[in-house]
Amino acid sequence: MENHTLLKESQIMKIHYITGIAAIFVVAVHILMRLVVPFELSLEYDYIIANYKNLVYVLILESILVLISVHGFNGVRIILLELRQSRPWENMVTVVTISAMIALIAYGTRTIILANGLG
Repeated sequence: MENHTLLKESQIMKIHYITGIAAIFVVAVHILMRLVVPFELSLEYDYIIANYKNLVYVLILESILVLISVHGFNGVRIILLELRQSRPWENMVTVVTISAMIALIAYGTRTIILANGLG
């Protein structure tokens, strides 16, 4: 019986490692950007909306959303695959985690779009 999968598990683990390292870098940049602003100002509505209109900051937020979602849901997928080993279980876990990841990214991206008055 042939094993047809889109990506090998070793490739999926490389994606997991890359997204983890990239997320650390992007979150560090995000934190550094927050450190230059007084805390009280960073919580004001107008300041937050202004950030969502800043293209560089939006790209950082979107990359954090995507990287953490991919990394996190892949981690959950790996943990669930360790609980049980069968082709139907693996397929179900993969479909559910990818669907949840896409839903989370879509909802987070929706927030950025609405904050920019595009939705």
